[in-house]
Amino acid sequence: MRQMTLVGFLQAQNCTNFVGSWRHPLAKQDFTSAEYYRRIGRALEAGKFHLGFFDDRLAMPDRFGGDHAHTVANGIRCVKLDPITILTVMGMATERLGLGATFSTTYFEPFHVARVFATLDLVTDGRAAWNIVTSMNDGEALNMGHASHGEHDRRYDRADEFLEVVMGHWDAWDDGAIVADRETGLFAHPDKVRRLDYQGEYFRSRGPFTVPRSAQGHPVLIQAGQSGRGQKFAARWAECVFVAYHDLAQAQRDYASFKTQVAAAGRDPERVFVCAGVYPVVAETRAEAEDHAALIDALPKQIDSLSLLSEVLNFDFSKQPIDTPFTQDQLDSWTGVQGMRDRIKRVLGDRLPTPQDFIDITRRGTFHDHPRFIGSPKDVADGMEEWFATRACDGFVVAASHVPGAYEDFSRLVVPELQRRGLFHTDYTGATLRENLGLDRPAVGAWQ
Repeated sequence: MRQMTLVGFLQAQNCTNFVGSWRHPLAKQDFTSAEYYRRIGRALEAGKFHLGFFDDRLAMPDRFGGDHAHTVANGIRCVKLDPITILTVMGMATERLGLGATFSTTYFEPFHVARVFATLDLVTDGRAAWNIVTSMNDGEALNMGHASHGEHDRRYDRADEFLEVVMGHWDAWDDGAIVADRETGLFAHPDKVRRLDYQGEYFRSRGPFTVPRSAQGHPVLIQAGQSGRGQKFAARWAECVFVAYHDLAQAQRDYASFKTQVAAAGRDPERVFVCAGVYPVVAETRAEAEDHAALIDALPKQIDSLSLLSEVLNFDFSKQPIDTPFTQDQLDSWTGVQGMRDRIKRVLGDRLPTPQDFIDITRRGTFHDHPRFIGSPKDVADGMEEWFATRACDGFVVAASHVPGAYEDFSRLVVPELQRRGLFHTDYTGATLRENLGLDRPAVGAWQ
């Protein structure tokens, strides 16, 4: 029987992906402590989540007004810890939970990324996953020594080559290469360790790689691009795809379209899991959950939305009056997330959008920019079941109004209801993330 994949959407910072979460009266404030992340890991593992995943940026949002003062004053994702370090901490507090983090193909080198994730995969006994991004804003470029962010499709061309290098390094060691035989003095078989010697348009990387294969072969690959070029990249490489669908009908169309792309790339669509971002608000009763949702909806500020829109679209929204339409030249010049502009176009047609349109339609910075399931455990499970059963997704990226309490509530209340319906596993089936996702352990060279 087909069952859901569940992912916890995490941030190594002062808030969840919902900026206003730090203002919630039940949000823990020890977000720089190890125990904060250990508790999140334990809550997700208690709910048998497949994966705890850390989104990441390489800069705080400071495009609005060209300054970071508003970001710091309002707590708009201004604290960003290194996610690999945090995953190592979480890995020591859990045994089966998958551990995923974001690393950019634009601002890191393939050998470095390959080694970081292969090491994490080894020390967590095969539970690592890499969320592949090409990054999205000029703030990240400036922090990493570049004048501006590169052109969208070229970043994905570079990312394709980046993956070829990483996968090549991950395939450098055969299983059983290490024998560590003290009697013969042989540590490892030289014929089972290869040098890559890769040369391409964007990268050169020699090898040999320095990290042996893990219990799951290599880390699981995640991707979240929703532009046309991003979907093409995901169809080639990703094993889990995180999507931002905004209504059921659109989700069903886009899901079917993407699965067709996966098949066209020569891969099995049933082995690529599409997980939709959602905001659940659950309590023992619907009335109580609605009260919780009203509290959450009072937390965002307009500056949250304007700051995050400026960041993601690489345009300073402080320069545009809130109700004045952008020109087409302005829209065409933006180098940020194309999927967001495409969505605005679908909603408004030929009418040029204003900053207020972007706030109202994207709901960025609020607890509304993903579908919401609010109510009792039955209510929330009903919503999730409808999306899953009608092939709008294969699972969910569960985002929290506050942490760790929202994940503890979801694991305690919603997960048992999903399990009762046979929609979600009752326990982990294996030791590695691949085993728990139902993915085969890849043979050396299987990606080529």
